[in-house]
Amino acid sequence: MRIAQIAPLAEAVPPKLYGGTERVVSWLTEELVALGHEVTLFASGDSVTSATLAPMSPQALRLDKTVGDPNAPVFLMLEKVLRRAQDFDILHFHLDYMPFSLFTRQPVPHVTTLHGRLDLKEIWGHYELHRDVPLISISDSQRQPMAWANWARTIHHGLPETLLRPAPGARPDYLAFLGRISPEKRVDRAIEIAGRAGMKLKIAAKVDRADRDYFEAKIEPLLKLPHVDYIGEIGDHQKAEFLSNAKALLFPIDWPEPFGLVMIEAMACGTPVIAYDHGSVPEVMEDGLTGFIVRDEASAAQAVARLDRLDRAAIRRRFEQRFTARRMAEDHVALYEALVRAKLPPVRAIAAE
Repeated sequence: MRIAQIAPLAEAVPPKLYGGTERVVSWLTEELVALGHEVTLFASGDSVTSATLAPMSPQALRLDKTVGDPNAPVFLMLEKVLRRAQDFDILHFHLDYMPFSLFTRQPVPHVTTLHGRLDLKEIWGHYELHRDVPLISISDSQRQPMAWANWARTIHHGLPETLLRPAPGARPDYLAFLGRISPEKRVDRAIEIAGRAGMKLKIAAKVDRADRDYFEAKIEPLLKLPHVDYIGEIGDHQKAEFLSNAKALLFPIDWPEPFGLVMIEAMACGTPVIAYDHGSVPEVMEDGLTGFIVRDEASAAQAVARLDRLDRAAIRRRFEQRFTARRMAEDHVALYEALVRAKLPPVRAIAAE
């Protein structure tokens, strides 16, 4: 198939450091190429891919201090994709509702993956107005605020099978927090859980500009506690060692998490996850097998004491069975083919002479 992947421009594909959506787009693109498809990636010019790269900005917008209006390159990209739409069998967008107005007015099949939260009432009008646009959810729970939308399929994320593996010689002796420091991720809970369990907590996380005030007021004072080690943002090449040497990844979220990529990154390393029962957690986690699903800090601390009952090799196997990028790509291809078939004109019966 001739497939266009249209990525956000805020980060490169894959991102240099943090960037969940762009990381998933990269893994999907590379697997589609490996499966033999002709893929064009519309993304920032500093992206790296085995597909054909169509650079839509010189570099990731987050890194380009010369860009005053970050929306301008995105809308220019949409127009450029529209002018090339006939070159493709399917257009796959990762830009939320932004493509809807333009691309419902042209004939090439298109689909949009929604990567974020949907409990924001101001966005609902776009999806109500464009109910003919097929949508991909990244978990069933993500759909709940918009159960009425035109959902084509849920496709869980996957990552390359060899990207992260259990580190040889690992000696797990701390708890880990990985990702981003923000009010909904609740690193403060992770700090309390580790304190209750009597364990060191290592925090490998970024702080977005929007969360800087929260970080300085609420979290920075907690980093001085003796059991806390704040590492800062890390890249993919550092994650296997970081996660493999952790007794567990703490995921004490306080929001309807659409997926939670860090959970499967931990599983790839054979590392259990202790996660709060919100959003996608019950879909991704298997309580008592790949970790523990908990309700509060007390039950999370109690779960730490039960970690030695879990088989880290079995956790890795469940990752291989459920969350590889190859499985993710194959699921997408099946959907693409169905959407293309649905757009084909009906075959006329040939009248017998």
